[in-house]
Amino acid sequence: MSKPLVSDVAMVLSAGLGKRMRPLTATRPKPLVQVAGKPLIDHALDKLEEAGLARAVVNVHYLADAMEAYLAQRKSPAIAISDERAQLLETGGGMVKALPLLATDPFFCLNSDNIWLDGPRNVFAHLSDHWDAERMDALLLLVPHARAFNYRGKGDFHMDALGRISRRRTGRVAPFIYSGIQIVSHRLLLDAPEGPFGTMVLWQRAIEEGRLYGLSHQGLWYEVGEPQMIAPTEAALKRD
Repeated sequence: MSKPLVSDVAMVLSAGLGKRMRPLTATRPKPLVQVAGKPLIDHALDKLEEAGLARAVVNVHYLADAMEAYLAQRKSPAIAISDERAQLLETGGGMVKALPLLATDPFFCLNSDNIWLDGPRNVFAHLSDHWDAERMDALLLLVPHARAFNYRGKGDFHMDALGRISRRRTGRVAPFIYSGIQIVSHRLLLDAPEGPFGTMVLWQRAIEEGRLYGLSHQGLWYEVGEPQMIAPTEAALKRD
């Protein structure tokens, strides 16, 4: 039997400089780059709205005024801004700063440049069905290479039969790619470093404690990190 969603709020990580997307990000933040007729961030926010999430916390840094002005036009989900104008805090530091705005424990977290097609269930319901607060500090949605498009890397994680994940070993290919979507417990953020740092710092601790888990995505996922990835993504979305 399906569980209800574990949270009604998601953090959408949107503060990065978008260097890989240049020159398109010379005059606009990466989340406002258009793909398939709408800005990247709307692909993410529309998925949150479709899944029934009521609130989103969006962090801003690069061209923050443009981001805020654009987000102010949306009616749903309700959006709160986590302001990083003074200092870009990276993915881990960004979550820590936004924590006062993330009242529920756990919460969803996703990158603002995610484009995906759901499987039999939307990804937020799929993650919620498998969330176990007693065992997990975070549950990451992972994509096998066969379901990942435009991706040229070696993968990110290995996953055992119980769903516990470990990082790719040097010189090896890992079978799973991080989709940019996860459930995060407040426990993951305990005793976090101050200032800017990446989420991997927290994930590594959870791996060592046996509390970082993964779940294989049942739909399709598209890497859209560089300008040349936009056209093939748009063509694939039209086919699918």
